[in-house]
Amino acid sequence: MLSLCYNVTAQQRPQYTQYIFNNYLLNPALSGMENYTDVKLGYRKQWTGIKDAPQTSFFSANWKFGDDYLWRNPLSLPDHGDDPMSRNYMQNYTASPAHHGMGITAVIDDVGPLSRVDANLTYAYHLQLGQQLNLSVGVAAGFSRIALDLYALDFGTPDPQDDPAVNNTIVSQIKPDLSVGVWLYGASFFAGASVQQILPQKLKFTNDPGFSSGKNVPHWFFTTGYRFFLSDEIAATPSVMFKQVSPAPLSFDTNLKLAFKDRFWIGGSYRRNDSFSALAGINISKLINLTYSYDFVTSELNKVSNGSHEIVLGLQLNNFYEVWSTTRMW
Repeated sequence: MLSLCYNVTAQQRPQYTQYIFNNYLLNPALSGMENYTDVKLGYRKQWTGIKDAPQTSFFSANWKFGDDYLWRNPLSLPDHGDDPMSRNYMQNYTASPAHHGMGITAVIDDVGPLSRVDANLTYAYHLQLGQQLNLSVGVAAGFSRIALDLYALDFGTPDPQDDPAVNNTIVSQIKPDLSVGVWLYGASFFAGASVQQILPQKLKFTNDPGFSSGKNVPHWFFTTGYRFFLSDEIAATPSVMFKQVSPAPLSFDTNLKLAFKDRFWIGGSYRRNDSFSALAGINISKLINLTYSYDFVTSELNKVSNGSHEIVLGLQLNNFYEVWSTTRMW
């Protein structure tokens, strides 16, 4: 047994492929960036084929304060019902005036006998920098509930609680949670940085004083992207994401999205030493959009896993201007 020792490291928060279409999950500074209320419901099944592999469900919604349009210059909005990412719109874009935004996020993550619920309220303030650029600063505050299902553990006894090893088990614990972020954006450019789980918190599942090294660690995210036109009807948006969760290795993603008149799109993503991903989405109406992604595992897990699935349903509530998609950053 002494010869079979391994050091294992990983992130504590869930992993997403479609964060590039909902960076709000990772950065509270995006709260209230659009004219409409942006609602997302998603589900991710990671590493299918592996028993008790991670499964994540999430809900998010964010909106701006006030009834005024964020872009008061009529040239900075598309014509009624037109494509918001047309060349004319991009060329006449003006930054939104300073405003406030808020939102909520709820994430349920199950990994074998461990389950986690993260719930947060978010707030952001958007500053106007010049005629075509905004900078927002945001914060998210809430709680995390981490639980252990004893009956999902197999000790070779009919009732897991019969085993002395679990006599002092802590089956559930609630910890405060805090995240901060910044976001710089214009008509075709965005860049952001955020850190989740910044409050130092001890984590342990037993009252035994000999086991006290568990803790929450910060999750750092840095991303940037730029949108440009390949033709009058096709736009491309390359982007990158760096994620640091010590002591796990630095994670690096590259992404590319091709949008066709902003009605439907396809894309691809590569995560170093982990996976390739294929993504597709469609704006079904001025209210509903749907996106799907599939990860092809490139690590040693591909011998036992069939990949990862992720699907997200989006709703654009209070979309009074009735455009197909008013998300300017994409």
